[in-house]
Amino acid sequence: MPHVHCMLWLYSTRLLFWFSINDASADSSAEFPDRASMMEVRLQAQEDEITLLKSSLADALRRIRLHDQLLPLLKQQLIGTRAKLHRVPGLEEEDEEHEENEDGGEPEKELSWTSSVEEPIQRTTIRGLQRDDCQDGSCSPEELGSASASVRTSDQNLSSRSEMSIKMFIRGRPITMYIPTNIHNYEDLKMEPPSERLELDWVYGYRGRDCRANLYFLPTGEAVYFIACVVVLYHINNRTQRHYQKHTDCVRCLTLHPDKVRMASGQMSGVDKDGKPLQPCVHIWDSITLVTLQQIGLGTFQRGVGLVAFSFDSGAFLCVIDESNEHMLSVWDCNKGTKHAEVKNTNEAVFAVEFNPSESANIITCGKSHVYFWTLSAGQFTKKQGIFGKYKKPKFIQCFVFSLTGDVLTGDSEGNILTWGKSTRAHEGSVFTLCSLQGGSLLSGGGKDRKIVRWSADLAPERECEIPEKYGAVRTIADVDGEELLVGTTRNAILRGTFSDGFVAIVQGHVDEMWGLATHPSQSIFITCGHDRQVCLWNAEEHKLDWCITLEVGHTHPALNSFHSGLTVVSESTDGNEQLSVMRYSPDGSFLAVGSHDNFIYIYNVTESGRRYTRFGKCNGHSSFITHLDWSKDGKYIMSNSGDYEILYWDIAAGCKLLRNRFESKDREWASYTCVLGFHVMGVWMEGSDGTDINALCRSHSERVVAVADDFCKVHLFQYPCPKPKAPSHKYEGHGSHVTNVCFTHSDSHLLSMGGKDTCILQWRVMGGGGGDRRERLASATSTSTSTSSPEPATS
Repeated sequence: MPHVHCMLWLYSTRLLFWFSINDASADSSAEFPDRASMMEVRLQAQEDEITLLKSSLADALRRIRLHDQLLPLLKQQLIGTRAKLHRVPGLEEEDEEHEENEDGGEPEKELSWTSSVEEPIQRTTIRGLQRDDCQDGSCSPEELGSASASVRTSDQNLSSRSEMSIKMFIRGRPITMYIPTNIHNYEDLKMEPPSERLELDWVYGYRGRDCRANLYFLPTGEAVYFIACVVVLYHINNRTQRHYQKHTDCVRCLTLHPDKVRMASGQMSGVDKDGKPLQPCVHIWDSITLVTLQQIGLGTFQRGVGLVAFSFDSGAFLCVIDESNEHMLSVWDCNKGTKHAEVKNTNEAVFAVEFNPSESANIITCGKSHVYFWTLSAGQFTKKQGIFGKYKKPKFIQCFVFSLTGDVLTGDSEGNILTWGKSTRAHEGSVFTLCSLQGGSLLSGGGKDRKIVRWSADLAPERECEIPEKYGAVRTIADVDGEELLVGTTRNAILRGTFSDGFVAIVQGHVDEMWGLATHPSQSIFITCGHDRQVCLWNAEEHKLDWCITLEVGHTHPALNSFHSGLTVVSESTDGNEQLSVMRYSPDGSFLAVGSHDNFIYIYNVTESGRRYTRFGKCNGHSSFITHLDWSKDGKYIMSNSGDYEILYWDIAAGCKLLRNRFESKDREWASYTCVLGFHVMGVWMEGSDGTDINALCRSHSERVVAVADDFCKVHLFQYPCPKPKAPSHKYEGHGSHVTNVCFTHSDSHLLSMGGKDTCILQWRVMGGGGGDRRERLASATSTSTSTSSPEPATS
């Protein structure tokens, strides 16, 4: 057991080293003021190393057990019989990975590749047995000759096996993958980008939970709003969308020019895949042509752009407030793109900014505990603070508008509308938004009471209505024609309606991070779920939400029986104590595989047309939580990935048995391909990846392309298969956070991608691409180049 003792000693040494670092750091806290942040980074690194050590230790124990079991068999074959020596399948790949772990792989790189395979341990073992057992002359010349021939045969098999595998390293861990039988020259394979391309077709969702004044109505009949990195122009009557896609990070603010054509939108800062900063800026663009007219402030703003406003004198100037600590207020010349003036605003949150309609030199800002009146003269700002006098000073002043007489009306967290001379009790709870109408009337939207109230010019209430609770509070209001209104809500919905007829949702979305996505096998519908506990069914053809339910805390995920009559719980089962990360039915629907964070895959028999689920077995062998799994086309096998970058294969028909000889699975065909680690998708990994850079992938049903969701807000489209490093791809932007999932619709006409924290679903139209499936395409490619063999698995 020297391997085990070595691993345990190394594991203990690293822990002692970590504790000693903690003690030394604690003694010198005065000398290192940033000790806490340094220790957090160091602790994370140590936790990663401990995870790798645990995984390596588990692998070592498994290899030792297998070696001990097979050693007597090898001796018996050499001594007791004249039968040929047989190399034991599966031992080579495990031993070579063990050697790589001992050597540290390539620690200076997080992801690397190699096609060379080290000499396996069992070759030395076989030769040693031959020498020891025949030294006393008990072996006849025939036995020696037979043994020598067998060893040569074994060496040839090992050499052949080595030439048929390729190895990649992720964070120093080797991952061996075997080349399918029908690939005779792996090095000559040519990887090209796919002929298919993606075009943004539809955007689901609206960002209302944490943004204000982000909904406008254009004379073209389009509602303008944003989510993630996309500004959406949605024609309400025609139910069509156009998209402004020039932003490189999340859009945070939006304003409409006085000419009702030009728009200004500001974005946050971010980082690209190489860690380089993406600088925030403001885009001024034409809402008719979607052409960018001016880019303002690139390299000037800090963290992001929080608020923008055009001046009312033909929109010659643009006021911008950034997300820095001082919330810098700056005024820019829209035509020249130059800064006219700048001043520090406040360290408190700022919620709104506007030019005075009657005097462009006056600007008003409001936010936490303040209302400021700014005057710009000769490039310099002067500030006056609003005094509440006899009125209670509210904690937040959240919005304001100008009356026809030029008065300033503010809405605050106390539920009051102040005209800076008199106060009107308007709402129970905060006033989230104010909207001026033609003729001097005013609309106010409440937070706690969810009410929309119409006021006369002298602030007498005229009409009111209440928004249903499921849509949240009123975030912003846009006037359509004096009667019809558009209402943005805090639960990411846009409502359309009137006081007389009520309001209906025309845009809806999730309100928290999303991870679950599944498409229907024969219809253009798909289901999503997320941390908001909502399960939503969407129609991809009509671009609408069919239904949405909220699961109770602790409730199991229901098995879907009918898409028409809502959801019914048909079966409940509790296995393990950890969260479930992936679920997938076998191709014929007779089994359900559930991957858990307790490192097991639970298999259930599905009977009675999907109404009865009984436990069939449990796949036990992973040393970390299950991340992805796929069924073979015959429904007998499963391929799975885990959190420590392991690929395992399982024989479900044989009782959920672990297939230790992964070489035998190299030609197996898979009904789906969502595992991020595997021979056919090796090329999707960029050099230097740390193993978490790819969150999901999905092969198209035609098996021509594979879509990838990465951690850098990008969607990639690769040729399938792509088994060589640095495979070329088409990259697409639009999401404002890590992309958590991708999935093709049943006909491969569209691809769906899901953002995490941006709560956005993007529907992409798949353009181009020849007819036929991947076999026809690759057969054609093979016929034109005899030196390049297809990377496809052999057809069973």
